[in-house]
Amino acid sequence: MSATILVVDDDAAVRFTLQEALGDRGFTVVTAAGAVEALARLDGVAAVVTDYAMPEVDGMALLQQLRERDSSLPVIMLTAHGSERLAVAVLRAGAFDYLVKPFDLDELVVVLERAIEVAALRRSDLQHRVEATLGRPIIGESPRFRQVLELARRVAPRDVTVLLRGETGTGKELVATLVHCASARRDAPLVRWNCAAIPDELAESELFGHVRGAFTGAIAARPGAFRAADGGTLVLDEVGELSPAVQAKLLRVLQQGEVQPVGADRPERVDVRVVACTHRDLRAEVAAGRFREDLYWRLAVVELELPSLRERADDIARLVEAFRAHHAARFGLEHVVLTPALVAELARRPWPGNVRELENTVARMLALCPGGTLDVDALLRPQAPAQPGETLPLRERVAAFERSLIEQAYADSGGNQSEAARRLGLSRVTLIDKLRRHGLLR
Repeated sequence: MSATILVVDDDAAVRFTLQEALGDRGFTVVTAAGAVEALARLDGVAAVVTDYAMPEVDGMALLQQLRERDSSLPVIMLTAHGSERLAVAVLRAGAFDYLVKPFDLDELVVVLERAIEVAALRRSDLQHRVEATLGRPIIGESPRFRQVLELARRVAPRDVTVLLRGETGTGKELVATLVHCASARRDAPLVRWNCAAIPDELAESELFGHVRGAFTGAIAARPGAFRAADGGTLVLDEVGELSPAVQAKLLRVLQQGEVQPVGADRPERVDVRVVACTHRDLRAEVAAGRFREDLYWRLAVVELELPSLRERADDIARLVEAFRAHHAARFGLEHVVLTPALVAELARRPWPGNVRELENTVARMLALCPGGTLDVDALLRPQAPAQPGETLPLRERVAAFERSLIEQAYADSGGNQSEAARRLGLSRVTLIDKLRRHGLLR
């Protein structure tokens, strides 16, 4: 089995013996003489084998620190003083298994193989759960993208607020969903709320709810996003767009763990994990006086930055193929092929709208083609009239054309809805409705 094992033991002879023996069995082995050294050598490690009795920081303390770093990393404990009480304590603390010295090497290898296989199955199960929630696969093998996913998976079991930062269309929704699905809240509600899509005068009611009769038109009570997400996760998309007044009220909810619906006499307790997303640099917004510093620190207990598509260009070919297959099936097209030249041209483009813009471009090309082979000229004339034999309904082609115009204006304006609406000659409310309808606002 090709996997990296970290061996931790204060005895140099034990480290050397295990390194040689496991190396002969196909493992890559790194070693550490103690906890501090071990914690610095975790990159790429598939499992840890550690001694129980070590000076300064013993195996149990190291196990706890490893669990805090990555609860999915399997740890096998070695001890020279085996007992039933110790075995129970080690397993309850989260170790995958334990072996009593002297142990049989074959037994250790079997335990390691099983531990690595179980960890891989858990990661695969998590990916399937995320993909089922999103309704689409996770695509991407670039190191930076995978590092963000791994960090999100590690922080997910820790019930802290997470701030996801990245350009429009980089996949913040995907990472937010991963955080929810890998947490203890996975079976509770996952609620998404777009901070830029609601006028300020309605934001308080939409976030915190209202009672019947709280204001004109409030003919029924409304729970609001926080109470709808009670016990689960609330994703606040584009949190940097909140007005100062709503920022203050959000801070109070995060500090006190309770909301007061509009028109209610008393607050109500809520148990919600918040994941906030933004395309803005909130530190710069704080410095400019547009975002509350205390709210920033409440939201950014853990801050993750998603790479742009330009920074993971090696993934473009995989993404293009996945989008081609998805939208060809969606449009009822058979045997649609994108030439290598077209894929190469797509890979060269800067994609200011990132993955979302790339997907919309592929969808537009397919929506406007009768099938067969698409070459580079499909990019140069995406709004060309229908060819003889065109089978797509008119409304599909009109929708694709409208979507391309909105997508371009939204990308050119850097995701600024007011500016995009101005360029298109629409009201902001109408633009938001169209963005949602075309899957450009998530």
